[in-house]
Amino acid sequence: MIERYILSQMGAIWSEENKFKTMLEVEILACEAQADLGNIPPEALTKIKSRARFDIPRIIEIEEKVHHDIIAFLTNVGENVGEEARYIHIGLTSSDIIDTSLAVRMKEAGLLIKADLLELISILQERAKGYKDTVMIGRTHGVHAEPITFGLKMLLWMDECERNLARLEEAIKTISFGKLSGAVGTYAHIDPYVEEYVCKKLGLVPARLSTQILQRDRHAHFLLILAIIAASLEKFATEIRNLQRTDILEVEEGFMSGQKGSSAMPHKRNPITCEQITGLARLVRSKAWAALENVALWHERDLTHSSVERIIVPDACILTDYILVKFKGVMENLTVYEENMRRNLERTHGLIHSQRVLLALVNKGLSREEAYQIVQRHAMHSWQEGSDFKELIKGDLDIKKHLSNEEIEASFDLDYYLRHIETIFKRFGF
Repeated sequence: MIERYILSQMGAIWSEENKFKTMLEVEILACEAQADLGNIPPEALTKIKSRARFDIPRIIEIEEKVHHDIIAFLTNVGENVGEEARYIHIGLTSSDIIDTSLAVRMKEAGLLIKADLLELISILQERAKGYKDTVMIGRTHGVHAEPITFGLKMLLWMDECERNLARLEEAIKTISFGKLSGAVGTYAHIDPYVEEYVCKKLGLVPARLSTQILQRDRHAHFLLILAIIAASLEKFATEIRNLQRTDILEVEEGFMSGQKGSSAMPHKRNPITCEQITGLARLVRSKAWAALENVALWHERDLTHSSVERIIVPDACILTDYILVKFKGVMENLTVYEENMRRNLERTHGLIHSQRVLLALVNKGLSREEAYQIVQRHAMHSWQEGSDFKELIKGDLDIKKHLSNEEIEASFDLDYYLRHIETIFKRFGF
């Protein structure tokens, strides 16, 4: 599936064709700016714009000889432009073209991820509203704790995704900078106007200061945010995997007609998409780690980041968007078993109400330690024997000295746990 996804819109952003296309756009815009400054004759600019093109096999052929990808690219463009090619790349260094075109593509990729994240937020919002009052057991340490609602869980995920959206928007802003300032960033051979012109046309902001490169904390920030988004998706996917376990089965990935879960066992309906998301999230995190390693370079630059970025940036963007799209599909087709949620809620014979009994006794004047010991004694008996916790409480004469039958019954009221759910939802405008 991931191989086919590379051919998608996100994959197209990171294709070799689009890489050279964007680089050529930077070069032509620089020529336009130079023409504005009177450094390129108008007729030469016209010929450059009409003739400038590239051929990837030819670039590869030239690179095998010169061992420099940008020189190979410029040589190939020059072959098509002719004599006027001498005006291309005036005062520029390779990184001016590489970093500015990379910023364009990272911005495009970020905006595509943002669009998918917005769609997921919308899906989670609808799930949260739809299951706001669907009661289920909350679990801590994997053990039954106290009741929550499935809608509350969905709202929590939506809230996290909204934080990720804010982080992503900041990361897109951070990476949307270009530089055309020459070999060490001093504009020694190029007017700053060229940088301003090109960046404005490309929807970028000129870097206030650069060396030969844009500083790699920008790229590390972007990939770290993708890693956080992937970590959130892994968290959600892991929860679904746990809730799909046969002995829980409160939710389940959609199982399509004709789908098969196991080559050996025809009965299997496995959470394969959530497992795939969990695995690929690890890869996204690894790309962020490599991006952090790229921040520390020698002096005004070295080349240690370059080869790494050719892998980690496209991979991180493609992988993050892929698992976002896959998780959207999971949530759109998720099967929710409300009956199993109710059944699991009752599996511990009322033990989930132990804190309510504890607090009721404390409110009657018992010390917390004394009340805890009394309630825990019955809780452990219920746990080990499978007996009804409420009946054990009602049968304790010491407890009956403090709590009436009505007060004990009130301590086992399920609605008590949910009385503030509406308040929480109102915080989100629902």
